Order: sequence, then structure tokens, then C-alpha cells
Amino acid sequence: MDYLWAPWRMEYIRRERNDNQECVFCAKWKDKKNDRKNLVLFRDEDIYVVMNLYPYTNGHLLICSNQHTDSLDVLSQKTMNRVMSLSRECMSILKTAMNPDGFNFGANLGKAGGAGIAEHIHFHVVPRWESDTNFMPVIGQSKVIMDGLYDTYDELKPQFDNIK
Repeated sequence: MDYLWAPWRMEYIRRERNDNQECVFCAKWKDKKNDRKNLVLFRDEDIYVVMNLYPYTNGHLLICSNQHTDSLDVLSQKTMNRVMSLSRECMSILKTAMNPDGFNFGANLGKAGGAGIAEHIHFHVVPRWESDTNFMPVIGQSKVIMDGLYDTYDELKPQFDNIK
């Protein structure tokens, strides 16, 4: 059995939380004037694509509905179809820009399912390379991310601007 270790995500796990704070995904959706700051690559009337602030690998993207819900049953068929079409678009863009060998795609539903933000469903698109598992995360408690978040954003954004 293989294990995916992500010890660098401890910053996210240990962050100070405020129960009265607005959902991070809803805040990014509402703040349409600061897409680069919020790492939003694409948006339409129902859904948007954002870079993960605490990525497993370079190019780790999230597809989010504008609807604040923790249940797939609440999402419309139109939104679910859009998730699938955007996941394909994301993978195509990442293949062109980053040349990964494969992808992880899916959602962690509920706290028990591993969702870090369980109250707002989001779907992960994670590019993977055959060589991206090594000793650094396990032994050195470090993950080598090859590019800065905003450098990656600037590289990907023009391609996302072409999505219709």
C-alpha cells in the first residue's frame, strides 16, 4: 500500500479558526475584484476554479460551486455537469502548462471523509508526476514546491481566460 504524506499542511490544520468567520470559499466567490489575490483562475455564474492555498503539489486546483452547501444533493445537475467539464478543462490546461504524468480528481465529503472545509463542497484536481514522491516530506518534514503560488497563477491564468 502507498501513502500520500502531506506534513507541510500542518500550517493549515493548526491555523487559528473563528467560528463566526465567513466561509473562505464564499468570501472568494463574493470578492470578484481580487481574483489574483484570492488565486481565482476562472469564474462563471455558478462555479469557479481557485488554486489551493495549501497545495499537495504545484497546480493543485479546486473547483467550487457558488452555493454554500455540504451536500451533493443540493447541487443542480447543471452545476454537477459544469464540475465535470471544468475538471476536464483544468486537466487539459495543466497538461499543457506543467506536463504531469497523471491526476488525482475528486472530493472529500464531510469531516469523516477528510474534508478540511466540510461545509462547502469543493472538488480537487491535483496534477501528479511519477517522480513526485520522495524522502523530503517524510524525513525532512518539507515539501518541495517548484514554483510560487502567484508564479503558477500568472502562468495558468491566460489559459483559463480562454474557457467559455
